[in-house]
Amino acid sequence: MVNMTEHHHKASKRDVSRERQFAGQHDDEQVIVVVRQFAVALRIPLLVGMVIIVVGMLPWSLANNFASSMVSSTATFMWICFGILAAYWLWHWVGWYYSVYILTTGRLIAIQQKGFFNRLVSELSLNNVQNVNYHINGFNAALFGYGDILVQTLSGSGNLDLKLVHHPAVFQQQILDAVHHHGSTQPENS
Repeated sequence: MVNMTEHHHKASKRDVSRERQFAGQHDDEQVIVVVRQFAVALRIPLLVGMVIIVVGMLPWSLANNFASSMVSSTATFMWICFGILAAYWLWHWVGWYYSVYILTTGRLIAIQQKGFFNRLVSELSLNNVQNVNYHINGFNAALFGYGDILVQTLSGSGNLDLKLVHHPAVFQQQILDAVHHHGSTQPENS
């Protein structure tokens, strides 16, 4: 009875390994890993947002202390600044969240999202990968473990530069493993 229940439970689970995981995925490829830029990519928008908060709250704070007749107009200005800040942060978060690097059994795909309506998709077949290097530049990058990966091609079609990858050595090795595995499964030309 226990074996039948276990078998039924296993059979009822979906086999997600064969389902498409992203738009444009080929029928014969599987996703190995999806990597997003390290959250440090959001540091500049965070700092700009803090400046917007100070600029928005300073007139309201001064009006509360020195010119109580202007409190309502400065409060309106403060709320407008907070609205602008929310839109600014959302725009940058969408760009960060939907920018991903997808490594499959046949391709390396870089999707770079800028805001809501600007997307650049670059694709590189693993057959064309010549070399994969990574660069950790500076104290913060070394401390938090992020860097850039440069994927060089054989065809001269241009390099693929993957920015702000968390643990770039790990992702570099995953790319190299996929390239070597992909190359070993390709039929030899006669």
